[in-house]
Amino acid sequence: MIGFRVPIALGLTCTGLLAALAPLSLAQRAPAELGPMTYSKDIAPILYKNCVACHRRGEVAPFPLESYQDAAKRARLLAEVAASRYMPPWKPEPGYGDFRGARRLTDQEITLLRRWAETGMLRGNDADLPPAPTFAEGWRMGEPDMVLRMPQPFTVRADGPDVFQTFVLPMNLPKDQYVCGFEFRPGNRRVLHHSVSYLDNSGIARRLDAADPAVGYSSFGGPGFTPSGALGGWSPGASAVRLPDGVAQVVRKGTDLVIQNHYHPTGKVETDQSSIALYFSKTPPRKIAISVPLLQRNLDIPPGAKRHRVTASFVTPIDLQVISVTPHMHFLGREMKVTATLGTGATVPMIWIRDWDYYWHSQYQYRTPLALPAGTRIEMEAFFDNSADNPRNPNSPPERVGWGSETTDEMALCFIQVAVEKSSEAAELRNAVLKQLGFSR
Repeated sequence: MIGFRVPIALGLTCTGLLAALAPLSLAQRAPAELGPMTYSKDIAPILYKNCVACHRRGEVAPFPLESYQDAAKRARLLAEVAASRYMPPWKPEPGYGDFRGARRLTDQEITLLRRWAETGMLRGNDADLPPAPTFAEGWRMGEPDMVLRMPQPFTVRADGPDVFQTFVLPMNLPKDQYVCGFEFRPGNRRVLHHSVSYLDNSGIARRLDAADPAVGYSSFGGPGFTPSGALGGWSPGASAVRLPDGVAQVVRKGTDLVIQNHYHPTGKVETDQSSIALYFSKTPPRKIAISVPLLQRNLDIPPGAKRHRVTASFVTPIDLQVISVTPHMHFLGREMKVTATLGTGATVPMIWIRDWDYYWHSQYQYRTPLALPAGTRIEMEAFFDNSADNPRNPNSPPERVGWGSETTDEMALCFIQVAVEKSSEAAELRNAVLKQLGFSR
């Protein structure tokens, strides 16, 4: 989360990654004081910081924004998609979670792009250019403890609908491990849109893979099994993920890593063979990271409903720290908000995506974990558009839709990754959440 080519503006994938990699020189001029804008002094710093990680040669975006010529011929388009906040592709609303790698332009940066387009796209003096960004070639967190690779290259056809393919990467762990870091390396950035990883200790993913003659197996929405955990994901511009100090995820002996890749055809046949690096904690962690699902499976979205509301909640039985959140819906999803209400009545906004787009769903990691005491209620509110006005509605005319993993089904789900003190607390939390959500144990 289509059998048509995505509009070119959708390729304007940008990132906040370079905020940590390249010094910034954006002129701090108030809009009222703005004179003629120049590429060198005003525009290049914005593009270097927010866009070039994806909009460079060999990356997923359909055109580069590395030079004056690149930017000048698309100046009006840049101004339009920035003003509408269509780009950079960052879905969480401001004020609802302080996340790592946030990709949001300031109002001043949007004004600079507009004024530059309106005033003739002046180049300026090359001496005013900030240093060109550089990109790491090797693993960003150093030598990994384990590298897993797709068993064979996967071929993506030249045209047609987007492809969702799932691959099993056996870990063959001789003993349980504590994973504290994760990095996904795309094999072909031109065709890979995003990837999500899961853990499977049931063996079901292997059986699904064996039953499909292709490399991997086809799936949409979910991996086709109930994951025993998840490590993270990747989208254009994403960096390596390291859990907070002293926190690691337990991965049991015999567990497989399973990745679901979303491919977008480029107009020519492409192949991909992506890799994942894992980093293990050398000592037992002080806290254990687990993912708990906040979901509503009793979905019944009537045809024609433009704003169908769904809720789910649970009360945490223990103190916990929230590391990240991963909202998940399909094509009818329009909005999702997750809020924590403390025992005092105070509320903590966790995330709000007001303009849901399946193609840009992601895991969002907090800069600082949220501390939530026992007795906190975590509530999800989601809205769905099952009307004929929804251009992404897979059914024409609209049909009644329930829970499921197919393109024509829906989900109302948010994975919440938390840190707890010990394994017994992890089991207590999982059992309590599933019981409150109506699952038998």
